Amino acid sequence: MGVLACSNRWCENVMCDRYSEDYGYICDDCFDVLVQLGPTTSVHDFMNSQRKHVNNYEASLAYFDKIFPSRLDEDY
Repeated sequence: MGVLACSNRWCENVMCDRYSEDYGYICDDCFDVLVQLGPTTSVHDFMNSQRKHVNNYEASLAYFDKIFPSRLDEDY
């Protein structure tokens, strides 16, 4: 994994292994918060706002995993 900056404008993490063609890179910290906020969360708004606190993790993990698939799962 290279130095890939998180596309969340308020995040300074540079080790991202998830990528969306629509939203760019997302670090594990931001991804976990997004998942906890749930599938009703606007990804666009989340990527442009400061981090918030959370709700239900398991229910939204599958939803956001589809939007931001891990690059580590790709076949090379």
